[in-house]
Amino acid sequence: QAAADPVSSSDAPEDGPKETSSVSQNISDADAFKILLEMKMKKRQKKPTLPSTVTELNTEDGSKVYVVGTAHFSDSSKKDVVKTIQEVQPDVVVVELCQYRVSMLKMDEKTLLKEAKEINLEKLQQAIKQNGVMSGLMQMLLLKVSAHITEQLGMAPGGEFREAFKEASKVPFCKFHLGDRPIPVTFKRAIAALSFWQKVKLAWGLCFLSDPISKDDVEKCKQKDLLEQMMAEMIGEFPDLHRTIVSERDIYLTYMLKQAAKQIELPRASETEPRKYIPAVVVGVVGMGHVPGIEKNWNSDLNIQEIMSVPPPSASSKIFKFVIKATVFGLMGYGCYRIGQRTVQFILSMPAAQSYLQKLTEIRSQH
Repeated sequence: QAAADPVSSSDAPEDGPKETSSVSQNISDADAFKILLEMKMKKRQKKPTLPSTVTELNTEDGSKVYVVGTAHFSDSSKKDVVKTIQEVQPDVVVVELCQYRVSMLKMDEKTLLKEAKEINLEKLQQAIKQNGVMSGLMQMLLLKVSAHITEQLGMAPGGEFREAFKEASKVPFCKFHLGDRPIPVTFKRAIAALSFWQKVKLAWGLCFLSDPISKDDVEKCKQKDLLEQMMAEMIGEFPDLHRTIVSERDIYLTYMLKQAAKQIELPRASETEPRKYIPAVVVGVVGMGHVPGIEKNWNSDLNIQEIMSVPPPSASSKIFKFVIKATVFGLMGYGCYRIGQRTVQFILSMPAAQSYLQKLTEIRSQH
């Protein structure tokens, strides 16, 4: 739950007036809760003026969900998120992130920009260790796409999620939820959906991505997120991959939004007082490409157990994994061979070594 930390007693002046502390002690937790809740309700607009990128959805018990469709590299999207949260004063904010990407919420823009541009061996090893060889390589290839956009625009990804996190912390009793399916599950299911040659073809396309992108291109793609659009174009010929990366996550995001939209309980003065519930107000921050899928699945009974399972590796996955390992070890072996060969040639070319070899030759000829 997003809430400000209380100031510690050591920070308060020793000789200051003591009326404040005595007054605060007279207010119970329930009363304080009610006061803050009233303040929040007064700020909440009954008929909010929302950006055109916001889709309003409703539940059977009267809860409202405002889904902000964003472009992941757009300044305009950040403003849309801030305005929506300020207008509706939500009880819950749900973002298209999972626990494996939550670190981007607390990192500053400069650090994130540097991190997003750099794809090195250490990151590859970490991705493989976390997700396995195949899924790790897929993750690194997708990071390359993101790094390409980052380098072209000079803008770090996830700005709208950081804005959502900051704004949620300003709203009393606003919870902050991670709404996306864990990355390892998504990538492992995506890999399992591809044949051996499809994996090779997709990897080839991602490796040679180099088309220039401008900020105008991002805003033109406001109705369909740029990163989602680029991926859709690349995986268009692989419908199974589109299903695992986009359609299944639409279902997962919808499920998490509906869970967040359950009615909230009002504070009680005592245990004997009956429980009272009111409809919740939720803001969801997702890529624009997921909004149609969320709308489509909103009134369906969703079961996410099936899309959370990871199928066993197929024969083609085992072959591809073997080929990758053989290639890596082969390159390492060849590199050692070349280095060793050059080292020997360098030593033999030294005057001292040549003189020593000449003496050995003379000794052998005398015998």
